Amino acid sequence: MPHELVNFITQYGYLAIFALVFLQEIGIPTIVPNELVLAFSGYLTVDGTLSLPLVFIAAILGDFVGTTVLFSIFYFFGKKILEKKPRWIPINKEKIERIGQIITQKNKWGMFLCRLIPFIRGYASVAAGILQLKPRVFLTMVALSAVIWSGGYVLIGKLSYKSWNIILLKFPGISTWIYITIAVIIVIFSVKYLIKQLTKTKKLKNA
Repeated sequence: MPHELVNFITQYGYLAIFALVFLQEIGIPTIVPNELVLAFSGYLTVDGTLSLPLVFIAAILGDFVGTTVLFSIFYFFGKKILEKKPRWIPINKEKIERIGQIITQKNKWGMFLCRLIPFIRGYASVAAGILQLKPRVFLTMVALSAVIWSGGYVLIGKLSYKSWNIILLKFPGISTWIYITIAVIIVIFSVKYLIKQLTKTKKLKNA
């Protein structure tokens, strides 16, 4: 975790957590992925630097509000944005269409599942907006996914503090790689689990 980011989160606490999560949810890249920010925020609750309930609230609100803003933009202006967007704006139409098909087939649960899959979370909100998914359905699924995704990473950060302390004490200066490794492992297992669940659901429907 970059030293500047550590200081930023430590100094500004819950506002920093909300801001960093919010920015990434509306599509603005930050220094490190949200998963690392959330895990580190959970880690800071161990010694009382931050309060676990308040970290939960800040993380979930940043997730919920950020992705709702992104959804709203594409709900009202999605077609115009796709038609007139400059080439340098990183919006992959093919990926949006594929995610849109999942949402169309499974409706609210498709939205829910997409919001729990790394790398397509943001595209799910874009696709839902373009498809004019009912705001009530979108907001319900996003609230649930925010609790599981953002709240889950905060808990992971809190529960794994002992391992982090041991590694950081023995190998100072490699903390960034430690966090990245943890995040990659979590992402891999999350993707595998979700693919397995989707495969089971598809088999049950075809049976």
